[in-house]
Amino acid sequence: MARAQEAPVPRSVDAAPPARGAALVKRILSTVVLLPVFVGIVMGPVWLFGATVVLVSAVAQWEFTGMFERAGVRTFRWLGLVGGTAVTASFALPISERVAFTAVLLAVLLSALWRPRGARLAWEPAAVTLFGICYVNWLLGYGFWLRDLPGGSDWVLLLVWVTWLGETAAYVVGSTLGRTKLAPVISPRKTVEGAAAQLVVSLLAAVVAQAWFFTEIGLGRAAVAGLLLGVVGQLGDLVESALKRSLGTKDTGALIPGHGGLLDRLDSLLFNTPALFYYTRFIAA
Repeated sequence: MARAQEAPVPRSVDAAPPARGAALVKRILSTVVLLPVFVGIVMGPVWLFGATVVLVSAVAQWEFTGMFERAGVRTFRWLGLVGGTAVTASFALPISERVAFTAVLLAVLLSALWRPRGARLAWEPAAVTLFGICYVNWLLGYGFWLRDLPGGSDWVLLLVWVTWLGETAAYVVGSTLGRTKLAPVISPRKTVEGAAAQLVVSLLAAVVAQAWFFTEIGLGRAAVAGLLLGVVGQLGDLVESALKRSLGTKDTGALIPGHGGLLDRLDSLLFNTPALFYYTRFIAA
């Protein structure tokens, strides 16, 4: 891990994009295309939603370890892919997710013992791989639990609707009107103005969702959910920004035009999904 932190940060991490207008158009078009697709998946058969979550977790895990590998940090990439995907799937299977995680944990730790003659034990790859499984696969697994709640499909739609609109507002306002840096050491391009826009739009998006398709939760619960997602989502965004900056990379991949990799699109959702589950399960019940 130290090697990645000491590596110089490429110019592209701090540099402003050469064509903000084009990047904004790509970002909006990607959201316009992906949102109805996601709605169809959430409202479709349970197996389709489950298969999508598992596939997304596999791709995101692969991007996570690839980000470290490109920075010169070894990982158990294939073990992370298989084990991490199994952990996510276990949230929807009869086997306990704790049993699945324990089995994967032991497999990763035992893999660290194998080494060529004279080489050091591979604790760094083991640590990075386990970190990726906890960060990506475990947090994504909460999507299954959220959908299993009463009105679960609507809660999942609310989650994605509020998160994506809030992120888009932060990007638009931050790139056009932003002047005050929010966290210059972690992410120099994030601004206080963008963060405020994300919070306001998240609240408004939740209120609109309540009036549009989720009337049974009540306006108050919807408003609190919007504020919660607006705050927690930004924390998730900052965590991934700090991670990418420490590795000297701007994006986790190039799968989605205007966004980067799939993991770049999930940074806020990774934090928002468990946050909304626990809010729904224990506070807004």
